[in-house]
Amino acid sequence: MRIVTLLPSATEIVYALDAEPVAVSHECDYPPEAAEKPAVNRSRVDPSASSSEIDEQVLEAERGDGVYEIDLDALEGADPDLIVTQGVCDVCAVDSVLVEDAIAELGLDTEVLTTDPHSLGDVLADIERIGEAIGAEHQAGELVADLRKRVRAIETRVSGASDPGNRPRVAVLDWLDPVMIAGHWVPELVETAGGTYDLAAPGDRSEPYEWADVREYDPEVLVAAPCGFDLEQTDENLADLTERPGWDEVSAVRANRTVAIDGSAYLNRPGPRLVDSLELLARVIHPEAFDDDPAAGDGVKPLATMPA
Repeated sequence: MRIVTLLPSATEIVYALDAEPVAVSHECDYPPEAAEKPAVNRSRVDPSASSSEIDEQVLEAERGDGVYEIDLDALEGADPDLIVTQGVCDVCAVDSVLVEDAIAELGLDTEVLTTDPHSLGDVLADIERIGEAIGAEHQAGELVADLRKRVRAIETRVSGASDPGNRPRVAVLDWLDPVMIAGHWVPELVETAGGTYDLAAPGDRSEPYEWADVREYDPEVLVAAPCGFDLEQTDENLADLTERPGWDEVSAVRANRTVAIDGSAYLNRPGPRLVDSLELLARVIHPEAFDDDPAAGDGVKPLATMPA
């Protein structure tokens, strides 16, 4: 089957099911061989710009022709039997409407599978749906069973956090300028990892948030995981957060419980590595539960060790 994946999480799922897409999106970089595949779309936003500049570019693009455009020649050349796209966020990846328009213009005979996950359960269901669509039901079942097993292991690790007094207030920032609070699956992950997340409910979309309201919430653990940023780019934009009024007065900052997580690889990407994200969060929120296994893992770094 000739598969085209138009978002990084779908690419990861397809590879995890022992299949291989013929073409991907321009953002697909995991596993590493995905980056060698032809890209069938491009972005109108410069991903290397600062967080505030990217926000301005996104707003301008949304007022025009949109953030993304599909390379019609590349899509026609891929000649897909199946295209996997998404309906979660038209800023994060090519949405299904744009895909349907391209298919109609090219006259392609292809199926479209649209993902729209807002919880970990939705992601696991998408793995099973994609597995069924590409004839990899067995692999999908095994993968989902393994991911569920890892989730249960984390729940066991942090079981002592069932006491409300042992569940610190957590804030996960999906963007730095403007500040955005991470929604979708993140509230669920934080709660599963033994934290309290009162800034958004499970399934809520990520939304801009007034910094004054974040300060009033006064998180005891703060995670910076800007959407699409790796740790290096978060480094470069850290002043958008640390120079805000009252930063030094936030409980998480005073207790040195602030970290950056590679948002591009983990928290922002609703694929198999969302369970890796849960494991990272659990270590950050309840390090005492991992005294016998102190490795922090890749993709997380204390803000105090990052450049000022």
